[in-house]
Amino acid sequence: MKPAAASIADGGTACRHLAIIMDGNGRWAKARRLPRIAGHREGVEAVRRVVEAAPGLGLEVLTLYAFSSENWKRPPDEVTDLMGLLKHYVRSEIDALHRNGVCLDFIGDWRALKPDLVQLLEDARARTVGNRGLKLVMALNYGGQHELVRAAQRLAADVAAGQLDPETIGLETLESRLDTAGLPPPDAVLRTSGELRLSNFLLWQSAYAEFLVTDTLWPDFDGAALAASLDEFARRERRFGGR
Repeated sequence: MKPAAASIADGGTACRHLAIIMDGNGRWAKARRLPRIAGHREGVEAVRRVVEAAPGLGLEVLTLYAFSSENWKRPPDEVTDLMGLLKHYVRSEIDALHRNGVCLDFIGDWRALKPDLVQLLEDARARTVGNRGLKLVMALNYGGQHELVRAAQRLAADVAAGQLDPETIGLETLESRLDTAGLPPPDAVLRTSGELRLSNFLLWQSAYAEFLVTDTLWPDFDGAALAASLDEFARRERRFGGR
């Protein structure tokens, strides 16, 4: 019998880049007979806990699915609340993020958000761009299919301008046009709340990522839960299509 792979503590495979689908805020609030915004507020606290714990657990890149392109279908009041919480998080946490060497960045069509929010995000990004600690990436107004369409449009524009021979387009060419260009692909995608779907998140980048699922609702997620998920990853045997 093949022995089980080691955990992180035993020298198992380390996860450099973890992407998280933060799910369960609404169910957390419903179980407590609270409005959905209460769940989202607690979800922000979970983000703070996970970002604080991530560097000590060996993570180099943490990508959080903060607002999807499909989330616009939610009730307008909820969307307004989510945007308000995003502003609050950036304003209240940027000093601590910068002090701790976190480099904050964004993927998705985030520049299509309201101008005042875009300016806030641009300022936060510029302030932390030189930091060499944890790379914190927030997916905002993001959808994996939309990202692939934007990448195809960029390639088409380059071809039309005579700057690119279509016969030379390969995997690396397309990857260089994705929102995540320059980032390593995620080693693992973690979804909280027990759901088993990607929800249009990092479709290209997750081709060989390990999928981790926890029944814990996102507002209850913390550093210990993150460590447990990374230990599960460390016990996986990654094959990348091989035997």
